[in-house]
Amino acid sequence: MTAKDAISPIRLTAPLRESQLPLTPVVAADEPLTDVLPKLLEAPERELSVVGEHGVVGVIDSSSLLEAFARMIPSRDDCSVITVECRPADYSASAIARAVEDADAHLVDLWSSPGPDDSIRVTLRVRLDNPDAAVRSLRRYGYEVAEVAVHHPDALPTLSEERLSALQVFLNV
Repeated sequence: MTAKDAISPIRLTAPLRESQLPLTPVVAADEPLTDVLPKLLEAPERELSVVGEHGVVGVIDSSSLLEAFARMIPSRDDCSVITVECRPADYSASAIARAVEDADAHLVDLWSSPGPDDSIRVTLRVRLDNPDAAVRSLRRYGYEVAEVAVHHPDALPTLSEERLSALQVFLNV
């Protein structure tokens, strides 16, 4: 996703010429959101003007950026969450995906982060009500399964909801 995908619907502007540029910091419309976030955090008013070919096309604020990041995370209420740990030398996203697919499951998404003792912690969301088959397959592929959580609609917030909440706190600091 790019900056133009995070423009606030409330703060849409008519295109302005270069001589009419606003006082807020400016980002290019095709700039990746991962590059926009640090600029937004450094902006004094927590707003950025988005500039396209014909001038300013809109404004990004904290709320609109958070909503854009939320759209990047697919919402799936019927997913189970499996966390595996492995050595960095054994990490392969394609091998993990293959292990999940061997269990006739759909891999919704995969996040990796540093784990304990120089390991890599990989969080998977798989489209299975009962993730036991995927867990067995991951173990057959040599991955250590650290946690398994079956999602229920009335359960605690999902990992993505928790991450979005943390990002909202970070943006409001």
